[in-house]
Amino acid sequence: MSARTTTAPAAAPQAGAPRGAASRGAAAPAAVPNAEATGRRVEEVLDRLARRDDREASAAAEELVRVLMDFYGAGLARIMHLLGSGTDDDGPRSALLRDDLVTSLLVLHDLHPEDTAARIGRALDSVRRQHPAEVAEFDADTGTLRLRSGDSDGCGCPSTSQQAQQAVEAAVSCFAPEVTSMQWEAAGDRPEPALLQISRRPPTAATAS
Repeated sequence: MSARTTTAPAAAPQAGAPRGAASRGAAAPAAVPNAEATGRRVEEVLDRLARRDDREASAAAEELVRVLMDFYGAGLARIMHLLGSGTDDDGPRSALLRDDLVTSLLVLHDLHPEDTAARIGRALDSVRRQHPAEVAEFDADTGTLRLRSGDSDGCGCPSTSQQAQQAVEAAVSCFAPEVTSMQWEAAGDRPEPALLQISRRPPTAATAS
């Protein structure tokens, strides 16, 4: 195997294979991909592109491999760091599920154990100290999430508000990519409860006379 394929990424689960089957006790797929076989496959694809004398396509393919390698390598490094840190009282699983990079990898391969609502909550928790926000409504059919800005210690100027919203939206995109659009409403837009009017009871006919 050439040097360019020794860093080939591990293959994703094959099409049609049940994702997370091992964790659920199901039988393993018939052909389990490994690093060597995946490296050979990547090399074959790159060589085929090179033979087409399309330098632009070949360069794009090699760049794609590097980008994927960086992404998965960073995810694996983060997992190992969190597993070895031992600072979470709830154990490593909780720390892994709170991490945006690890979560994005799990969601990408349909391996995350939590539903959309729970992951949206984790996203908001991850930025709540600097940019408090809460869920107003989530429409699973359209992927639209309505958010309500919370109280913060900022100056309240438009630029600060925009930066806060961008930070929240970036967190939600990592934890819950199925959210396709986000809408904001100001904290003051929430409906106020109706005021109960209290007044003196009007005099009855008996007392009026």
